[in-house]
Amino acid sequence: MKNTMKIQFLSKSENEAFARVAVAAFVSQLDPTLDVISDIKTAVSEGVTNAIIHGYEGRDDEEVYIECELEDDRLTIKIIDNGVGIKNIEEAKEPLYTSRPDLERSGMGFTLMETFMDEMEVSSREGQGTVITLRKTI
Repeated sequence: MKNTMKIQFLSKSENEAFARVAVAAFVSQLDPTLDVISDIKTAVSEGVTNAIIHGYEGRDDEEVYIECELEDDRLTIKIIDNGVGIKNIEEAKEPLYTSRPDLERSGMGFTLMETFMDEMEVSSREGQGTVITLRKTI
């Protein structure tokens, strides 16, 4: 079985909740446990928040894209922004690192995504944006 879903929404912080619920609804066709749904929702929340806060530097008139694919029991989620990009991905993935200390961010977004998903990949180009790819077997 293969199924896909794509959504896009403005980079408004209130749309983070929409993204969580949309992905959870899409994944529900595999009948995952509540713990698995919670893990996925947390990872999506962190990825979308990163796009809004860091990728678009808080601007709320940009687009965030989510692409989901289910193939058998394997979920792939891509969270995409066309923002400022990440200068040093490895540094950004370090626990407690934040590019926005002025906002008192915790710097745990990538760490949480890695913890709650089986795999996480980040690709980014300065001035062009970032793609976070998350994978989980359900």
